This record gives sequence, structure tokens and C-alpha cells, in this order.
Amino acid sequence: MTLQASVIIPALNEAESIGFVVGEMPWGRIAECIVVDNGSTDATAAIASESGAKVVTSERGYGAACMAGVNAAAATSDILVFMDGDGADVVDHLEELVAPIQRGERDFVIGTRLGSRKRQPGSMLGSQVFAGWMVGQIIRLVFRFRYTDMCAFRAIRRSSLTQLDMQERTYGWNLEMQIKAVQHGLRILEVPVSYRLRYGGVSKVSGDLKASFRAAVRILQVLLRVTAQGRKAF
Repeated sequence: MTLQASVIIPALNEAESIGFVVGEMPWGRIAECIVVDNGSTDATAAIASESGAKVVTSERGYGAACMAGVNAAAATSDILVFMDGDGADVVDHLEELVAPIQRGERDFVIGTRLGSRKRQPGSMLGSQVFAGWMVGQIIRLVFRFRYTDMCAFRAIRRSSLTQLDMQERTYGWNLEMQIKAVQHGLRILEVPVSYRLRYGGVSKVSGDLKASFRAAVRILQVLLRVTAQGRKAF
């Protein structure tokens, strides 16, 4: 059965890995694969297109790229799947994320790299594991719901995403989605997924100390802002 899902992959200078990622897509079972070129200075867009993806461009910013992918998705796609372009996410788990939504049981399904599935040594920094734990604890205390991870590999009902009115245009996009999903009462499920070392290139978030610090600060800002707004609105 074909999954009425569009797979959206934000990509910034992922020429070394994007061909591998797009090539792994279960083409006969998804509606489309959209690669959003987020200001790359390498051949990311060309390689993605040659590999079979629909390529669009966006302004700089991870969240901006995700939203550009949403806007470019086929109108017939009821489910939107997000994943990274570095090859670390294992696309074999895609159906596990989409199926609960397709069956009408859930609205938002997020992969967790901290569950029972295999995670390659070195694929996650200790700081990433700690950040997922810390954010999960804060959300649990404020909203009585606990996440274990902020994995980029996730699926959401398109109408539910529209309801969330996403505003973040940086790496805080994923966290904003998770917090707002709780605030809006979406039916949420975490699914254990495998996780690998990136296929090639350098991480824009954890590739060096400066990038990691910038991402951490932004995520903290989003956590405080969206949580505060939610407590006022709900």
C-alpha cells in the first residue's frame, strides 16, 4: 500500500551524503521525496535532483527549510515526514512512523534514538543525549508529558502541523513542534529507531564546539519562549 506521505529533507552542504539518503527512499511506497537546499555552496541540489528528489530552495535556517518543504509538498500528501540529509537516520523505520497516523491512531510520531534499537557508537554526542533528557524533563514538569529525544526523524499529520502554526526558522524547529504538539493535545507516540554515523560531511550542529554552543543556546531560547507562551495560552 502506498503511504500518502511526502518525505522532506532539509540539506545544507550535504553533497557527500544526499545521494545516498535519496537513493534509500522506498520510492514505490511514498508520494515524493523533497530535498530543500538551504543555501548550499556545494553540489547538494544537483546530486539530490539526479538521485530522483524534488528539489526546492529556501532562505537560510533549518526551520525555514522545513517550512519550504511543507509548502512544496503535494496537496494529496496527508502525512509529512521529516528527516536529516546526513544519512544517519535509517529510512527502514519510515513505515513505523507513518503507519499509526495512517491508521488514525496518532497525529504525531517521533523517532527516539534512545530506545531499544541499535545506535552506532559515536553517532550521538553525550551533550545530545543530555539535551534530550533535560528537555524531556522540563516538558514533563510543565506539561505532564515526557519525550526522550529530539530526533529529526518524525512524521506528522498535515492538518495537525497547520494547527501548530510553526514560527521557528532555526534549529529550534523540532523542539517547537514537540512542545506545541503537547500544548495542542495531539496524540503523540515515540518509536525507537536505529541511528548511524553520518554518511559524509560535517554536522552543522555538533561538528565543532562553536556550532554546538550556538545550537544549544537557540534550543534553550525556544524552550523558554514556547513554554512561556503555551502556559499563557493554555
